[in-house]
Amino acid sequence: MRIYSLRYHESSTTSITSNLLRTLKPHTSPVITAVVDDTGTLLATGSTDGAIKIWDINGGYVTHTFRGQNGVISALVFFTTVKPESDVRRSFSDKKRQNKGRKNIENGSISRDASKIYLASGSEDGKIRIWNLAMSRSVAALDSHVSVVRALEFSSSRNVLVSGSRDKTVILWDTLTWKADKVIPVFESIESAGFIGETLVYTGGETGRIRLWQTSNGREVTEEQQLGSEGDGDGIVQILQNPFLECLLCIRADQSLIFYATSSLTGPVSSESTIKPLSMLRRISGTLDEIIDLAYVTTQRSLLALATNSEDIRLVLLEPQGSKKSSPAASSYFGSDIALLKGHEDIIICLDVDWSGCWLATGAKDNTARLWRIDHANGFYEQYAIYTGHAESIGAISLPSQPPPLGSAARSDPLSNPPTFVMTGSQDKTVKRWSVPKLQDSTSGKNHSRALYTRKAHDKDINAISINGSSTLFASASQDRLVKIWSTEEGEAQGVLRGHRRGVWSVRFAPNDMPNISGVSGSASARQGLILTGSGDRTVKIWSLADYSCIRTLEGHTNSVLKVLWMPPTPPSDSTATTSKYPVQIASAGGDGLIKIWDANTGETACTLDNHSDRIWALTVNPENHMLVSGGGDSIVTFWKDTTSSTLAATTAASTTRVEQEQQLQNYIHRNNYREGITLALSLNHPARLLSLFQTVTDHKPPEEGSLSGLKAVDEVIASLADEQLLELLKRVRDWNTNARTAAVAQSILNVVIRSYPSARLAAMKGKGWKEVVDALRAYTERHYQRVEDLIDESYLVEYTLREMEEVL
Repeated sequence: MRIYSLRYHESSTTSITSNLLRTLKPHTSPVITAVVDDTGTLLATGSTDGAIKIWDINGGYVTHTFRGQNGVISALVFFTTVKPESDVRRSFSDKKRQNKGRKNIENGSISRDASKIYLASGSEDGKIRIWNLAMSRSVAALDSHVSVVRALEFSSSRNVLVSGSRDKTVILWDTLTWKADKVIPVFESIESAGFIGETLVYTGGETGRIRLWQTSNGREVTEEQQLGSEGDGDGIVQILQNPFLECLLCIRADQSLIFYATSSLTGPVSSESTIKPLSMLRRISGTLDEIIDLAYVTTQRSLLALATNSEDIRLVLLEPQGSKKSSPAASSYFGSDIALLKGHEDIIICLDVDWSGCWLATGAKDNTARLWRIDHANGFYEQYAIYTGHAESIGAISLPSQPPPLGSAARSDPLSNPPTFVMTGSQDKTVKRWSVPKLQDSTSGKNHSRALYTRKAHDKDINAISINGSSTLFASASQDRLVKIWSTEEGEAQGVLRGHRRGVWSVRFAPNDMPNISGVSGSASARQGLILTGSGDRTVKIWSLADYSCIRTLEGHTNSVLKVLWMPPTPPSDSTATTSKYPVQIASAGGDGLIKIWDANTGETACTLDNHSDRIWALTVNPENHMLVSGGGDSIVTFWKDTTSSTLAATTAASTTRVEQEQQLQNYIHRNNYREGITLALSLNHPARLLSLFQTVTDHKPPEEGSLSGLKAVDEVIASLADEQLLELLKRVRDWNTNARTAAVAQSILNVVIRSYPSARLAAMKGKGWKEVVDALRAYTERHYQRVEDLIDESYLVEYTLREMEEVL
């Protein structure tokens, strides 16, 4: 058990920082439940061995240990009440436990009147025990449930304890007599229950619905709720109530958090009337599970549709719109859940969106495909059509991506004009083209969602389908290592792409406005047809449909390539620029958890994006701002900003600046402006130019009087360098000092440095590689001086020889 302190961040009231205070081991067996009292000073924990411990949170020690219940402790609650005199007299009869309670009070472990503090505990045997903290013993045993007690809550205004159990009942207990006041059958296993106001009790359990009951007659006051509505379908694990917020926080079995408004429960409810179910304010996804597929939806691409290894599609908000709501639980924010699209009966495997973002198609393991209408402006998300006919799971689905002509009704009002058809591919090795009913036919109840044709396409599972920009062709990729090109209208095979050594996971047609691509065997045009594929053989291939040949193979992934796509050709910040000005880029995601951005013309990797710890199943790009989004088996959705335009602009600006600075450096050297030249050469990192400059200075004849290097201007520049510049200069001197040809220049500059700076400053210099620079300078300087000494010694021999030869002559 770990105890943290939580505080608002110093610079923001919306950020909380945590600090670990202490780590404790509360029980020898797993802890199942824990509860804190209303003062925040006491903590009770219950474990699987039936033991209960009460902790002083500030002190971090145990104040009480209770044993006596059989089996797992499943529910706990602190409460305070006034007990009758008989209970008080019994408390004084037990001197030993009374003294122990007084001792705890004197030590400060219990800050309130301990004679009024109680703890109620429920266990898996259906029994509830009431523990008096001052007496340190059980004062009552409540035995009416026949299954696990999962909920306990106390009403201080009425002195009533409510308990909920998996025996599908809720019991109200009078805390003065410890008798059952009322038993309410709720006909579902209860996981959480509590009081709302003075007369209502809420319950939540296996059906996933929050229901309200009157305490006076045990009648349910909420209207009948249908399963499968928004927010339902998953069992409720726990319900929390904050007295400062008019809402209930519901924790569900799918690890999502849902806020329900209680502001409508302001007045009393009559004994005969009913009220509407609590409205949902906000949904927070605790975990997304594996991200199987994702896509941008709505015309503004303000929502993200996520297939999260479940039978539902989550719509997540990316761009909050409208005014902020007053309730903290109802405010919109980036990443908040907007809606849950329910309809599939098994895990959704694939999804695709049309050109407008208003129509979403999904395929699942229930052998069906569904078309959804996304009307975010009106908050309306409906299932539009169901396609049944495949014999096995649907693993590939595609919608036409060609926008209608300008000025047409379909272009101006996409919500009223659904896509013309849907293409699906299945594990039954077939592809189907489906018709889409008109909007008026769908609203009238007519079902025209039928297959226009079915084709036996491959010998193994079909993994991906892509429709070209003109909707005349579509491509299917399969585990049989083939990609087949089909005519959309007739469903006839037009060609086969062969070359991958393992199953093909992804296929994409190039957009119509894509510029020409240069391949190994020549250039290819998108108008003639370009296709991008990713395979289990860890390669990405670009194909030309002119002759169905592979024009380039990209290698670099260390695992299967699971998703590929073409990056939009024109950077978002320069919409007026021609596409040929910028490189054609493609993105690939693999089982190695990496995303690679490739230059299609050179086949080289432009960059590698690494933020996932598991394989990446999903990859999409926003056509408006070119934001790349990835999702994978690590349950993480990552947003990547396209910096191609800014990178190109920065590179061009840096290149221009560097050329100008190099010309300026040459001008300084030509004009013998050594002060500016040395400073600029150091900043440009031009060691050759700097060496040439220093050689000119040291060779200056005659040297200026009083100069260390040969020119006083150079001495002044060296003596006025900052620590970073001085370190860079010494690094260059170190390099020159290793060569006998340039050692003289290095020794001359090193002499200027040592004489110009006090030893204290040189000793205090700290920087990357400073110690290595000093060690290298000392080692080679000692070697040069040793060489000079050896030459001097040898010169004596020459002088002796010459003198002896003169005597002989």
